[in-house]
Amino acid sequence: MASYERFAAWKLSYDLALKVYDATDSFPRSELYGLTSQIRRAAFSVAANIAEGAAKRGRREFRRYLDIALGSVTELEVALRLARDRRYLTHQAWEQLERLRNHAGAVTWRLYEAVR
Repeated sequence: MASYERFAAWKLSYDLALKVYDATDSFPRSELYGLTSQIRRAAFSVAANIAEGAAKRGRREFRRYLDIALGSVTELEVALRLARDRRYLTHQAWEQLERLRNHAGAVTWRLYEAVR
């Protein structure tokens, strides 16, 4: 098992990325290089930065990558809201993703606070 896989924040973020990819499969083709790509990159960035930070030496570096992951959590919030308001996501689908995004963000924040 890779070192990052032990973190609940990574597991939740990875699950979020998978669900985001599934949800964006039905977005209009006109958004493929726009909102679809941006949402997917933000979701991927959360899990990727947790993994990359876990591979770095020292708490300070890990914390810096967790900070970037937290920024991506917020970026994803705005992008998903836009997708909902453009009716690319149903309100129910958005709520489901938002719950998972909030949970992943909260657990990542707790990890960030713990890495001091």
